[in-house]
Amino acid sequence: MIELLDEMTVVPQSRRSPRPQRISATLRRLAHQIEDRIRLSDLVGHFGDRTFAAILLVFAIPNLIPLPPGSSTVLGIPLILAGAQLAVGRSSLWLPQVVGNRTLFRREVERLVYFSLPALRRTERLLVPRLSPLINERLIGGACLLLAIILILPIPFGNMLPALGIAAFSLGLLRRDGLAVLVGWAVTLASLVLVALVSGALLLMAQMVWKMGLSLLGI
Repeated sequence: MIELLDEMTVVPQSRRSPRPQRISATLRRLAHQIEDRIRLSDLVGHFGDRTFAAILLVFAIPNLIPLPPGSSTVLGIPLILAGAQLAVGRSSLWLPQVVGNRTLFRREVERLVYFSLPALRRTERLLVPRLSPLINERLIGGACLLLAIILILPIPFGNMLPALGIAAFSLGLLRRDGLAVLVGWAVTLASLVLVALVSGALLLMAQMVWKMGLSLLGI
């Protein structure tokens, strides 16, 4: 048990916040505070009682733009960890040591803030506490876990739609806005439809190739 605990970084926090707070201000302040680089385990500590939603948002935002191959897999790991733990109702976020010790350079955080801050500020102005029955953290965590899995699938530009859903869910949690959560569910459904269409197309292509191969062999 002691060895297992040594293998993970535990970030204690409470998932519930008494009032909505703007994550844009936290991101802007964080970008100025980092001297050179910051460990992921230290990064999550900056978000306090908003850790789960903040981590989902921070690692969803880069996936809203086209990324080099393999980037979605790297960014998807923290999303899977946060979504899974939110789904099972954990009160604190733990990161395996190999993940918690990964570092982000200041320029990477500044690039994230520069890219996201204008749109994030505009979006936050539209979000208000409403439709609270739709804010079920475990269900949202399960949906984010599903979207994170879809996100890392090798689908061309397939990271954008699930990333949008995760961002909507996280903003709904941060601002206690059930309408944003509703948007997240709509995007989740669209992501599942996309996966079904791509899977169907790949299966159809595989069947065509198989039949062509059999015909060439005279079978």
